[in-house]
Amino acid sequence: MSFRIVRQSKFRHVFGTAQKREKCYDGIRTTKNAWDSPFCSVNSKFLAVVLESAGGGSFTVINLENTGRVDLNAPKVAGHASAVLDIKFCPFNDNLIASCSEDCTVKVWEIPEGGLTDTMTQPVVDLRGHQRRVGVVEWHPTAENILYSAGFDYMIYGWNIATGEAVTEISCHTDTIYCMSFSWDGALLATTSKDKKIRVIDARSGEVVSEGASHAGAKPARVTWCGTMNKLFSAGFSKMNERQYAVWDATNVEKPLTMEMIDTSSGVLFPFFDEDTKMIYLAGKGDGNIRYFEIVDDRPYCHFLSEYRTSTPQRGVAYMPKRALNVGDCEIARLYKLTPKGFVEVVSFTVPRKATVFQEDIFPPTKADEAVISAEDWLAGSNAEPKMVSLKDGYTPPARAKLQVQEAAKKAAEVPAADAPPKGEKELLKAWHAQKKEIEALQAQLATASIKIRTLETQLGASS
Repeated sequence: MSFRIVRQSKFRHVFGTAQKREKCYDGIRTTKNAWDSPFCSVNSKFLAVVLESAGGGSFTVINLENTGRVDLNAPKVAGHASAVLDIKFCPFNDNLIASCSEDCTVKVWEIPEGGLTDTMTQPVVDLRGHQRRVGVVEWHPTAENILYSAGFDYMIYGWNIATGEAVTEISCHTDTIYCMSFSWDGALLATTSKDKKIRVIDARSGEVVSEGASHAGAKPARVTWCGTMNKLFSAGFSKMNERQYAVWDATNVEKPLTMEMIDTSSGVLFPFFDEDTKMIYLAGKGDGNIRYFEIVDDRPYCHFLSEYRTSTPQRGVAYMPKRALNVGDCEIARLYKLTPKGFVEVVSFTVPRKATVFQEDIFPPTKADEAVISAEDWLAGSNAEPKMVSLKDGYTPPARAKLQVQEAAKKAAEVPAADAPPKGEKELLKAWHAQKKEIEALQAQLATASIKIRTLETQLGASS
């Protein structure tokens, strides 16, 4: 008699369910930019999506309760002079969001309580230092006001947004940086880049702690830090363009612990790690499905659980923080799936249980939305692990103080009216015609000056 031994796991039967269309978001003019970014971000209050816009870069911020069709003329955040490439909400303040753009800047915005009522063009702070476009932004997981950005100048800058100054410069990369992920306490930073290497870097000094060959394919690879497990999970491509995942020991990334092929599709994979359940959600760009795995300490280190399937491809995916989930229904994850046609589908992942009491085994204490260390203490060398909070009686966020930005940083963020980028096609066309007239006038002045110079040279030659 033959039988098969099934691995025991609380999450073996997790299933995904899409919300009804009226509880999702529709009519969003999503960006068509080719950069491999999720292009969206979500927290317990807002959903942000990068938009397709002419004459500059913009993104919309939608209140979560405002489901259904989004007005085409809805207010948006429109302060960048070129396309927005990445956006991230602050983990400690639901009203703060960072954005980076092809205009070589990183900007931090403070969304008003209750959401946008008018188009926002003035950031709280404008961070300038990159010499080329900026493709990735990442908030520090424990320190207050610390934000990191990676640009196409192969540089990573750490910023203190309260002062508007760069506090760290990391210059160890030799090609485009695809992804950044912080360790559990924020002391280390894992990156993947176009040079096909994976690096673990000291987030303060910029020294490379460990470095190794990553996925060998030419397409982008992404990495995420697996919380307290001290492991990294990466997703990329082989030389034969097969999609694959790998698990690494964070203390030594010279060789992966395991590397397995997934399929032969061409879309970049976005991994999201849930520290509480030790699960990885893997969503591929252009795929209609979302796979999920469980990370363990022993071989084979990663177990495939199941997948959520749909016929609609995704353009990007945003991961909701655990504190905003419906624990009463045993909802362990919620992903917001951005589609090419401007529809955002809400997908809930649930453990099938009929219990009516709080399930402590699948909802251990989770990360709170509070910074545990100041920017100054962290820069001085101190580390601290995130504060944990129980969801048993629900979670009420603490009162938030308004972001305090030094006057020098505020003045740097203020854009004079004459220097503000044109908004919309009409203003852009008007500015182009004005510039053309100015160039023609300067060319006429130059021609007149050249004639006068030649006349004077002739007179000087005749007199001598």
